[in-house]
Amino acid sequence: MQGSALDTIDRAVLVLNQDYQPVNVCRVRRAVVLLLRGKAEMVQDGLGEIHSADCALPIPSVIHLTYMVRRPYLDKKLTRIEVFNRDHYTCQYCGKKTNELTLDHVIPRHRGGEHAWENVVSCCPPCNHHKAGRSPWEAGMPLLGKPRKPKVGGFRVPYQYLKAYSEWQRFLA
Repeated sequence: MQGSALDTIDRAVLVLNQDYQPVNVCRVRRAVVLLLRGKAEMVQDGLGEIHSADCALPIPSVIHLTYMVRRPYLDKKLTRIEVFNRDHYTCQYCGKKTNELTLDHVIPRHRGGEHAWENVVSCCPPCNHHKAGRSPWEAGMPLLGKPRKPKVGGFRVPYQYLKAYSEWQRFLA
């Protein structure tokens, strides 16, 4: 393999359904297996090639399944990553974009605030420390927007991949 073998295998690959709708993000190793078994076709190659004893394959960046995968639309679970994705990795108090975020309960739990989509936001550590156990109004820290439960829908590419893989943009609605 060209470059570092681990870097190549750990690269993300966008998986498109037969109708070209995004359904998943997988690693290069899984994408190559799908390609070699004829279950997928390469739409866009990445950087470099993977070499074996008798052939060389371009590293895929986007693949398209040759069959339709039906996935049920499920409600998003309230997890750290889903909250960060909903808030686009932005502190909801100061607007700082960062990967070093914490969760903050708008109405603190010890004051009866629920652990629900409408009460949890992404927050940078300095803002979380400043707000402490107070409400945003008491701390003088208004929210950038009202927290809401994300809409139920199809697969959404995680936010950190959108920045790292700009070549995927043309395949995403």
